[in-house]
Amino acid sequence: MKRRGTLLGLLALAATPIAARSQPAARPARIAFLLFGRRPPGPVPAITNRFLDAFKQGMRELGHIEGKTFMIEPRWSLDKVEEVAKEVAAFKPDVILTNEIVARAARQAAPAVPIVLLWGDPVAGGPAKSLARPGGNITGLATLNQDTSPKLLELLLTVVPEPRHVAVLANPIFPSYAIGLKNLQNAARQAKVELLSIEVRSAEEIDGGFARVAREKLRAVVVLGDPFIFARRQQLAELALKYRLASVYPVKEHVDVGGLMSYGVDLAGNFRRAAPYVDKILKEERPGDLPIQQATTLELVINLRTARSLGLTIPQSLLLRADRVIE
Repeated sequence: MKRRGTLLGLLALAATPIAARSQPAARPARIAFLLFGRRPPGPVPAITNRFLDAFKQGMRELGHIEGKTFMIEPRWSLDKVEEVAKEVAAFKPDVILTNEIVARAARQAAPAVPIVLLWGDPVAGGPAKSLARPGGNITGLATLNQDTSPKLLELLLTVVPEPRHVAVLANPIFPSYAIGLKNLQNAARQAKVELLSIEVRSAEEIDGGFARVAREKLRAVVVLGDPFIFARRQQLAELALKYRLASVYPVKEHVDVGGLMSYGVDLAGNFRRAAPYVDKILKEERPGDLPIQQATTLELVINLRTARSLGLTIPQSLLLRADRVIE
């Protein structure tokens, strides 16, 4: 009986296709996290880890396990976006996480790789045909900061008594710059405030821009966001304090490093909300068929320490509206 059982077992094994017998375990999906900025020497910055942790949490909630079903490859790009995009394409990721500026270079370097956007305006930026049907290999999340720019001015006018002029600092290379500035100009006309527009494309231009604001004796500045501006948030906060300027920004990370106020989307929340997109793409859904979600929950964050340093009094009504106050 033993010989017969052994013989049957061998025959069954022989009948099994070789490919099935030698099939390796499925490898973890490779997810490229392509940032806009320059990685400092040393460990991954805490802010990057916070964003990545939010994404990983979203993946865990969908049953994924890091190292088993997915792995993340972070890459930084600032001056050489196209070169880094080609580097990312070379290790053949299954999905790329990025913003709409870097997405253009990533799409050119890896036209077949699905791209999930994390922030920005994908329609004004060019990668998506529309929010409802982005098309191609693009989907993800939109943060239309140009829609909130009038609110930034409104907040600033609440804490700076009757300014006649307000500076606006922005990067003209950012795709939605013109729309955001136009919306801000319309709001300024209604408030009877003149805007001093300052374009910045480099750290040196940021230094020069703040120096110009000081020479013009302005007391307040609205900063329109983009990935370049975000990467320079520490410099912006320090210069605003140096020249004693009330400042308002589109995301709270600027306030965390010393900016006065922010009003806008929670970026870490966007990273968590990106996980379902990645999950669907890994299950072979077409990215271009997945509607791009626009952020609807916005946060107001106020730094009281900075307000005291500037000698500003934040109205109690505004403090009660804030989602977070840094004491």
